Amino acid sequence: MSVSLKNIVIFVTDLAKAKTFYVDLLGLPVAGQSEMIIEFFPGAGATIGVSLALHEDARLLVGRHTGITLKAENIVELCETLKNGGAEFVEPLEISPWGKMAVVRDFDGNMIALVDR
Repeated sequence: MSVSLKNIVIFVTDLAKAKTFYVDLLGLPVAGQSEMIIEFFPGAGATIGVSLALHEDARLLVGRHTGITLKAENIVELCETLKNGGAEFVEPLEISPWGKMAVVRDFDGNMIALVDR
């Protein structure tokens, strides 16, 4: 028996606003989209998706720390783009001996960590 990761889902209340954040500001490549979900990272073994929180259990998961960390090649430029686009930073860009890191909220309050390594 083989088990592998298919996707990780972040629940949102507005898919159009989520697309603005994840595609236009964060720059994630779209793997597919329907009326309920947008999946990112085409060709990868697993995807991240943003999905409408339609049932009560999913609505409870909107606006929290996701535990997801994304690696950004040019994190300084990305953070500037996010800031100019109206995104809120929980932890602003910090430069330390081990690298750079920031934590940003999407427009529903879901938190994503960004690192450069």
